[in-house]
Order: sequence, then C-alpha cells, then structure tokens
Amino acid sequence: MHCTKPARVRSLRCGDWRPFNQPTAPLTSMEQVRIDKWLWAARFYKTRSLATGEIVKGRILANAQIAKPSREVKVGDTFEIRQGPVVRTVIVMGISQLRGPASVAQQLYTETPESIQKREHAAEQRKLGTEPAQAMEHGRPTKRDRRHLEKTWDNRWSASIDP
Repeated sequence: MHCTKPARVRSLRCGDWRPFNQPTAPLTSMEQVRIDKWLWAARFYKTRSLATGEIVKGRILANAQIAKPSREVKVGDTFEIRQGPVVRTVIVMGISQLRGPASVAQQLYTETPESIQKREHAAEQRKLGTEPAQAMEHGRPTKRDRRHLEKTWDNRWSASIDP
C-alpha cells in the first residue's frame, strides 16, 4: 500500500498520520486505554512488553487490587507502581495512547505527597547506607595469614570460639 502524504508527515500505524512537530495530546476522559499502554505512554516503562511483564508479576496495583494488562484506565484511578525498592503511588490525571515527550507524560499523573515523602526517605537511607565493598577489612588473606589460620584450626577440635 503506497501513501501519498508529504515528507514532513510520518506514519504511526497504518492509516494513522500526524505531523512531526505536532505534540501528542492526552485523550479525553471518554476514551479508554489499557493499563500497559498507559504506563508506557506515561514513561514508567521503556516498552509495553516491560510494562506488561511488571503487571503480570503483580508489581502494579490498581485501586488497591492486583491489575491485569487488559484493565482499562480511567481518570481518577490510583496506581501503586513498584520499581525495584521504590514504590510510587500515582493518581491518573489524563489518558494517552501515544508515547510523547516527558513534559506531556508528566501531565498524565500526579504522585501523592506520601509517596514522594517515602521515596525521598528511601533515597536518603540508601545514601547513608554503607557500601558493601567497604565492609571487607582485609580482603584475601596473605600466605602468612593463611598459615596462621591453619595453625589455629589445628589446635581446635570444633568451629566454636572456645579453644
């Protein structure tokens, strides 16, 4: 199928055309979109398949219930999104089927103040935590240390602290 659209226009899907410079606008609240598509459009996940995988694993709660990828998103829905150690609670403010720029994606949701506070607290705790590599005092024992260990193990009949 050959199309005769101008060069400044691109195809998103067969028959769905829009100019390059036209921003993707959120849909009206009358239209509905699947949750995996909305999470992708809101830029929580890089691909729709990643979003679908996270939903199937139960890491997305929609209105305090485990969601399915085919669930329809409505304005006012509350999602709890777990990405690693971070848990975000967001409220849907707009619906979009197209992945647009980050500025448009941020208008699709608002994060609750409690969620922001928990996320910042968790980031502060990670920053204050110790680096696991720094917990190693000596690293690999030297030949001299190994000989000393072998000598002390020969004198003990068990692995307990008492000699």
